[in-house]
Amino acid sequence: MQCTRYCGDTSALESISASIVQGSAIGPASYVVNVSDLKSVSTGNVLLKYADDTYVIIPSVNVETRTCELDNVEQWAQKNNLKLNRSKCVEIIFHDSRRKRQLVMPATLPNIPRVQSLKVLGVTISNTLSVAEHVNRVISSSAQSVHALRLLRSHGMTYASLHIIYRAVVVAKLTYAASAWWGFTTASDRQRLEAVIRRAKRSCLCSSDLPSLAELIDSADDELFHSILYNSLHVLNSTLPKETGSSYGLRRRRHNRELLSKSSRLVQSCFLVRMLYKDIY
Repeated sequence: MQCTRYCGDTSALESISASIVQGSAIGPASYVVNVSDLKSVSTGNVLLKYADDTYVIIPSVNVETRTCELDNVEQWAQKNNLKLNRSKCVEIIFHDSRRKRQLVMPATLPNIPRVQSLKVLGVTISNTLSVAEHVNRVISSSAQSVHALRLLRSHGMTYASLHIIYRAVVVAKLTYAASAWWGFTTASDRQRLEAVIRRAKRSCLCSSDLPSLAELIDSADDELFHSILYNSLHVLNSTLPKETGSSYGLRRRRHNRELLSKSSRLVQSCFLVRMLYKDIY
């Protein structure tokens, strides 16, 4: 791609030979096409790419391949007229905090900081797979929006308009990507999130008939699962277990898929497992 960047002076024009216009509609699609040939170099490692983010997932048995994978990405970037910005790269090691055996951490990578939590597509996850930090951020952000709504109310905005804005702003924040992280919340996390809506109802910032957060997320889960189940082109359709081979049924079931084993807390919290077992008995 050939374009010209204006640097504030008509005499100072810089030629750019490779670029994707930030914020454009073709940006994510251009990125996907551009990185389609970027693959992991070691068996068992997974390289995930979405929009302009790239994640390398390495199991503990392949911990020694971290440097190779990073070098592979850097070499690919150089070949494609790009540059890997190591200052924006971080490493996070997920582990089960409930296990009593002592965890031996691998050596840190050069110029790559190791973090305790990571924001993945807007959702903050800690190295123990806790979403408590994400819940704190959502509640804090919602409180700021509620404060702004109170100011609007004091300046004469009608309650009908406030209710529309509350659903468009605050409820959207509370339910953003909730299907992915809701299963990892604790009872305390859910109570704190529900309290955001209860306080808004008492303050008349939202409609009194607004469903609870659990009901809103439950409805969103059902809608997403239905799309995955019956749309063969859905990106998550291939992750579903195979169909059952049973030729009879004593009662109607929510789906015709085999049930996955609940082998760990992580598996039980997964969206697909939760939906496969929902109302199944």
